[in-house]
Amino acid sequence: MDMLETNRTSAEQGVARRAGLAPKVRRALPNARWLRRFLLLAVGVLVLVGIAVAWIPEPLAVDTATAVRGPLRVTIDEDGQARVKDRYIVSAPLGGSLDRIELDPGDDVRAGQLLARIVPLVPALLDERSRSEAQAHVLAATAAQRQASAQIGRAEASREFAVKEADRQSKLAQAGAISRVEHEQALLAARTSTADLESARFAARVAAHELDMARAALRRLSASKAEGRGEQLEVPSPVNGRVLKVLQESEGVVQAGTPLLEVGDPAALEIVVDVLTVDAVRIAPNARVRIDRWGGPELEGRVRRVEPSAFTRLSSLGVEEQRVNVLIDLVSPGKEWGTLGDGYRVEAHIVVWEGQDVLKIPSSAVFRRGNGWAAYRIEEGTARLSPVEIGERSGRDVEVRKGLSPGAVIVVYPSDQISDGARVRSR
Repeated sequence: MDMLETNRTSAEQGVARRAGLAPKVRRALPNARWLRRFLLLAVGVLVLVGIAVAWIPEPLAVDTATAVRGPLRVTIDEDGQARVKDRYIVSAPLGGSLDRIELDPGDDVRAGQLLARIVPLVPALLDERSRSEAQAHVLAATAAQRQASAQIGRAEASREFAVKEADRQSKLAQAGAISRVEHEQALLAARTSTADLESARFAARVAAHELDMARAALRRLSASKAEGRGEQLEVPSPVNGRVLKVLQESEGVVQAGTPLLEVGDPAALEIVVDVLTVDAVRIAPNARVRIDRWGGPELEGRVRRVEPSAFTRLSSLGVEEQRVNVLIDLVSPGKEWGTLGDGYRVEAHIVVWEGQDVLKIPSSAVFRRGNGWAAYRIEEGTARLSPVEIGERSGRDVEVRKGLSPGAVIVVYPSDQISDGARVRSR
């Protein structure tokens, strides 16, 4: 091979010598060889670099979020329903034959308005036993009326004290001596005591009505005649309100105590929500509540009471759950929830904790690691495992007490493909 190259070079030199180009050829031919070798070497290096780049893994595409400081509100979210506070079931005071009830649910009624009419069965309304029972009903209704009067006195005293206390707290609030929360609690106590007084007066009117009914049954209303059917017993409405339900619409024989109608005031509504007992222990009286998804604007309420007794209910998955009712008063103006009715479904968000300046990240960014929690922090395109200490958490965000600083970029929904030191990129 070298001999062939030497002969070819000698021949080229001879031709170049004869043409007068020998010095130029001597310089050009070695440069051409080095250029070819350089090009071959460059191509080889490019091929190796391409292979290396092809084997380098691509950065994982991840969803990211930023740790920020701001307000955080922890709520217990459950479905509930609206119901009338003061509902009264009008029942038959005596056994007899009930005429068909012409009222429908939603009809307005006035105190004393005729609701139902009962005519006697022979001889049920005239025997001695019925008369003795009627006398006992009169005594019981009289005692109930006295009890209602005592409750009115107690409610009036409570309201008077609450109003004075609210006035005093208002003056202290204007002077900056108390907090805004204490002032609002005093105002709420005044409104609640006013509502309790109205409820007590409502109960007193019902007790008076029951007494009138018992006395009317005792008198037998023998002088009353209707359509030639002999004596009859008219059942009037105990209060002003609205018919909520008609429990016995058709004509027929009824026994004493048979429920006939439900009457109540739909302007006095409350919200009842059943929550898990593990959540109920965190709910304090007077806790703020947001109420929405009922078909109208968002309403505000306050927790009045967490009932002391729980009950068992099957979940949608068939699991037995211990739940307890939470009673909520509406504090929004009545014009905002005027179309809300008895039994309507609502969604309640009960506030159990609230912070104004909290370092928070999405709840989906933290995960269990041993006995604690951790998150992946992104630094210059690399995921770094960061142990964190978390505090309160809502359905969306979680409070970070240690482990991260404001502005830190973290991975949301980390998969098992991500590890400490993995290269990542934001989607």
